[in-house]
Amino acid sequence: MRMTLVLLVLTMTVGVTVGFQAGKFGPVNPDPKGARPIEAVDTVFIEDMTWMEVRDAMAAGKDTVIVATGGIEQNGPYLVAGKHNVVLRGTTEAIARKLGNALVAPIIGFVPEGDIDPPTVHMNYPSTVSLTEDTYRRLLVDVCSCYRTHGFKHVVLIGDSGGNQDGMKAVAEELNAKWKGGKTKFSFIPQYYNYGSLNAWLEERGIKQTDEGLHDDFAMEAVMLSIDPSSVRMKQRVAAGKFKINGVDLAPVEKTVALGKQIIDYRAEIAVTAIRKSIGESK
Repeated sequence: MRMTLVLLVLTMTVGVTVGFQAGKFGPVNPDPKGARPIEAVDTVFIEDMTWMEVRDAMAAGKDTVIVATGGIEQNGPYLVAGKHNVVLRGTTEAIARKLGNALVAPIIGFVPEGDIDPPTVHMNYPSTVSLTEDTYRRLLVDVCSCYRTHGFKHVVLIGDSGGNQDGMKAVAEELNAKWKGGKTKFSFIPQYYNYGSLNAWLEERGIKQTDEGLHDDFAMEAVMLSIDPSSVRMKQRVAAGKFKINGVDLAPVEKTVALGKQIIDYRAEIAVTAIRKSIGESK
């Protein structure tokens, strides 16, 4: 009985191993050209799509993919660590829909945030996850290379944080040089990171801030409120009488949410103009 059980376990193990190796990382059975059996959903986010939906979207003309970098860092006492990732969930969708021919890659949430040991910058605060610049660039290279393999003509890199910019620029240049004249162009869009002009835009609308040194501001709060109120701890702050930032009241929330949506549209328009110029130059 014991010997029979051992043989059964070995047989099952060998079977699973053979099946796993057959597909290298798992069984691969679907026909890449097989018909999609159900209706596609209306989304631009690749991680929310099936592989067939992505394939068919590309066949229908979605030839551009947006690779966006956010971060996990300390953002004061009110905003979640994934602040930039929350913002990107709103801005990348707006950009993709305005372009009309774009999908959005899974947002890259891990970026350089300071030295790890001994810690510097954001790494002095719990919650932060930091990458070395080398790891960050290698990650971007692999992600962007995947979308080239899948057949996207344009890979667009944008970053919602200042420390993300140099690495994206360097990777775009590296990949364009590696595959010069190839089927895919890699474009870094620095115009997306436009917080200076955004602050001027807000002041024109009567939003004047006094920096409280919290690594937080009205633009971030308004955008995040329009996407996920819990990400700015709205309920808890209202209860504590702290529903304001940098001297600007966030109530009434409906007004701030409406402004947050306008900010998303403003930033998306700037990015779309720059992306179209870059793509046009590549033709």
